[in-house]
Amino acid sequence: MSGAVRDAAEYHKGSAPLGRSAVDDFPDRIMAIAAEHRPSRMPFFRNFMELPRSVGCSPDVLGQIYLVYQAAMHATRAAVYFMPHLDSPALRRRKLQIYVDDDGLPDGDTHHYQLARAFRSIGAALPIGDEEFGEAEGLCRRVDPATAHFVRLTKALYARSLGPWCAVEVMSDDWMRALADALAVHHPKIREAAYFAECFDGHVEERHADESLAVTCMVLRARPYLIDDTLRDAKTIAEALDGVWGQLDRIIASRH
Repeated sequence: MSGAVRDAAEYHKGSAPLGRSAVDDFPDRIMAIAAEHRPSRMPFFRNFMELPRSVGCSPDVLGQIYLVYQAAMHATRAAVYFMPHLDSPALRRRKLQIYVDDDGLPDGDTHHYQLARAFRSIGAALPIGDEEFGEAEGLCRRVDPATAHFVRLTKALYARSLGPWCAVEVMSDDWMRALADALAVHHPKIREAAYFAECFDGHVEERHADESLAVTCMVLRARPYLIDDTLRDAKTIAEALDGVWGQLDRIIASRH
């Protein structure tokens, strides 16, 4: 958070306002949305911990959880390629780094492949192959209505506003830690999987959160008329993400 605010201030050197502006308040308002919709507060994570081992280790249950979670994550990774307003040379360079962090890992690895390996390592029966996570509508036909809603909404909102990106990035460290903690009750080595270990050790999600806020503040200083729509879209995606965690809870409730 502090890094984001500092970056935004650097961008606007020489024109310090007499009081706080709507842009100055933007990071706090995103953080408030993230706090209200904090993923780890959702029942799924606690309920998974309390499952009988036979359910927590079920290949079918793990595979269903994987499909929903990977679909939601795929939607956000694909959508960042269409984010608006990042058109200047400096912002294009920062946009490229976002792509590299997700899809430019060494030896052709990506967060998608890392997540699939993590679930295979704990015995999940993955319902669809890696390359079947493609365009949004095709993927929506493979998932439940709540997840499909999130996938469709992500595609639409990321293309028109930076708010959803900010909300997702600010919440992502919370849900990754909650998911790792939940899975670890039945699968103690899961935190060693690259998908979790590399993010936690390098504080990747926290860095992405600061970067999303910093970059968006830069854009909003140049286009302050976008603030209301940006915050509205951040709130909308946070509400839809609640639906994804709700669907994961329904999966385990149906087996317990």
